[in-house]
Amino acid sequence: MSFDSLPNKDEVDPEVASFIQMESQKAELQAQVHKLADVCWEQCVDRPRDKLDSRTESCVSNCVERFIDTSLTIATRFQKLLQGAANM
Repeated sequence: MSFDSLPNKDEVDPEVASFIQMESQKAELQAQVHKLADVCWEQCVDRPRDKLDSRTESCVSNCVERFIDTSLTIATRFQKLLQGAANM
């Protein structure tokens, strides 16, 4: 397959570029949700049951909160690093 006929970056329709960016962000969010589910499941659920007991529910809730807090902290740190690099 040849990519010679594809338009270069400057020729891409802004609407298409926006759509692609939104879909990419959706895919990234979905990947984060799956990772979160995997991490918290492994950490908190010792064996599957019909219902979550209060200990497991509390563990999952805390796990999700820590995961979100950590993700936001990392994103904020990277944003500050990028802003610092852009100002140099």
